[in-house]
Amino acid sequence: YMQLERASTEELNAKITTLEKEKNKEEEYRNYMQLERDKINAFWEITKKELDDKKAELRNKDREMEEMEERHQVEIKVYKQKVKHLLYEHQNNITTLKADAEMALKLQQDEFRKRTAELNKDKRSLKVELKELELAHEDVVRQLKLEHAKEITKLRQEFELNAKEMQSKYEKKIKVLREDFEHRRKHEIHEIEERKNTHINQLMKKHDTAFSEIKNYYNDITHNNLDLIKTLKDDVAEMKKKEATNDQLMYEISQENKRLSEPLQKALREVEELRKALASYDKDKQSLAQTKTRLLDAEKSLKNLEWEHEVQMQRFAKVEHERDDIYSKFENAIFEVQQKSGLKNLVLERKLEAVGDQLEKKEAQLGEVLSASNLDPGTLQQVTKKLDEVLDSKNQLIKALQYDVAKVSKAHNDLIRVYEAKLAEFGVPVEELGFRPLITNTNAGPAGLVVGA
Repeated sequence: YMQLERASTEELNAKITTLEKEKNKEEEYRNYMQLERDKINAFWEITKKELDDKKAELRNKDREMEEMEERHQVEIKVYKQKVKHLLYEHQNNITTLKADAEMALKLQQDEFRKRTAELNKDKRSLKVELKELELAHEDVVRQLKLEHAKEITKLRQEFELNAKEMQSKYEKKIKVLREDFEHRRKHEIHEIEERKNTHINQLMKKHDTAFSEIKNYYNDITHNNLDLIKTLKDDVAEMKKKEATNDQLMYEISQENKRLSEPLQKALREVEELRKALASYDKDKQSLAQTKTRLLDAEKSLKNLEWEHEVQMQRFAKVEHERDDIYSKFENAIFEVQQKSGLKNLVLERKLEAVGDQLEKKEAQLGEVLSASNLDPGTLQQVTKKLDEVLDSKNQLIKALQYDVAKVSKAHNDLIRVYEAKLAEFGVPVEELGFRPLITNTNAGPAGLVVGA
């Protein structure tokens, strides 16, 4: 009884230490949750300030857009007046140039008529001279052809005589060479036959001597092999006798092994069965004692766990209530930011589209005016160059405004991504919010404002 009492007090002390450790862990977890809540509140205040700054920037950009549009309208009116003045000056210049051109045309026509008459006279005289030259050239060609034909006949006769002489010379030389080569060939064939006969006789002598040596060598080998075969036959007979005696001994030994193996196997089986029974008995005895102690421990731990469960449930309810309050506040704030930024982005995009349409219309009208006025190419290039410069400056301003709009929408998207990452970090699914944040079509590159935050 005293042993049981001592065991229970030790277990209670161990349980108290474990409970204290769990209490310390819970306190650390509570402190961690409070720190995370403070972080979320600080993050919320920072994002609120950033949103206010972005709203102020958007208002400034709207004002700048309106001012730029007014300036653009004033500049278009000024350029229209300039174009009217240029058209009037162009008309005056065209009338003066037409009169000057007509006078110059008449003078050039008179000069052209005189010049054509003179050229026709020169043409007739040149034709007469050309006919005379052609007749003289035909006579010279006829004489040259006759002389050339005479020279060709002479050369042909000389070439035929030389060819016949050369042919007779070379035929004589070929006959002499053929006779000389035939005599040399017969002499060389006779020498080769003599060398071949002497070589054949030498080879026959060498083969006869080699054959006699090989014959003697193999006769010696066969005599030695016959002696070895006789000695080996005697050894094989002795080995067979020894093998028969060894087989008889092996058979007797195997029979004795068979007789002794059966009782040995039975004894080994009985020993193994007895050992198993003894081990199972000891195990059953130990397990019974362990189950009794475990049952007592389990009853005590069950009571303690029930008490801890009630405490934890109360804490959980309190934390869940705080989380719901934070979610509701965060949802309302995100929804407001989403609506305001979405509406402002739509208004800015529509304004940009309207300005682009107006610019295209103005360009088309200006092109029609310039084509109808028939301006001088130099003045037209100057006017179009100035208009292109003005339009480039306006396009650059529009691009800068579009970049600012994209930057604001990018900051909004980054804010939503950071918020979703924080929710995932705390193990809260996004589907529990009850709405889906609006993400505009921008790239995932870093916005300067969000990176600074």
